[in-house]
Amino acid sequence: MEKGKNRAMGKMRKPFQGVLNILRFNWHFYVLSIGFLLLFFVLSITYESLYGYLWMVYIAILWVNIISLSVSYYVYDLSALYDFNWLDMQGTEGKIINISAGFDETSAILRKKFMAAELIVLDFYDPSRHTEVSIKRARKAYPVFPGTQSVESVNLQLEKNSADKIFVILSAHEIRDKDERIKFFKELKRLLKPTGQIFIVEHLRDTANFLAYSIGFFHFYSKPIWCEVFQAAELKIQNEIKITPFISTFILEKNGSTF
Repeated sequence: MEKGKNRAMGKMRKPFQGVLNILRFNWHFYVLSIGFLLLFFVLSITYESLYGYLWMVYIAILWVNIISLSVSYYVYDLSALYDFNWLDMQGTEGKIINISAGFDETSAILRKKFMAAELIVLDFYDPSRHTEVSIKRARKAYPVFPGTQSVESVNLQLEKNSADKIFVILSAHEIRDKDERIKFFKELKRLLKPTGQIFIVEHLRDTANFLAYSIGFFHFYSKPIWCEVFQAAELKIQNEIKITPFISTFILEKNGSTF
């Protein structure tokens, strides 16, 4: 019964919403790809001696785009990512904090899942630092979750030891400066109760994501880099969940090291 309930929560999202958002917010990349495809097609007709090489490049560009969009559809529309049935938490009460970086797709789902909890939503988006055009487009397309508080990544403006659960879903990687990332995680530790948990959901810079997104995987961080940050913030990994081969969730707790 609970599994069906969680699945219904995921259905709050529209069919193909994830992959369509990717196309909508990153359309300039796909327009550029189409331009290159047309260019190589014309060149292959014009320069017959280069026909084979140009068609190899043509197929490579087409293949990369098809694979990346197919994987994105699987991750964001078909997987359990937004169902949250990978969480083994029933009837959670207390205070839950959800932190985003300009685009929040999860607060409404968490609100439904944890009806008995107090949900606080924070957004550390700073247009002077987070300059990606895709985030700006997303903010124009989707309204901010009601009650969202704008904060700085290094000053989350909440009381010490006040949070039972903290969620940072597909947003921590937007902090590109290493020192700022460490300070952010120190802030998470400061807010967390001694028995609380932090859930960091991220793509990783690994083989699976390279095969899916080619050079786009450089936008993510590797597990060793994340572990270094966790350790610097005096947080340890309680558990790691692979929601899909392309998405990892690190469940963190206070004290100790990650090694």
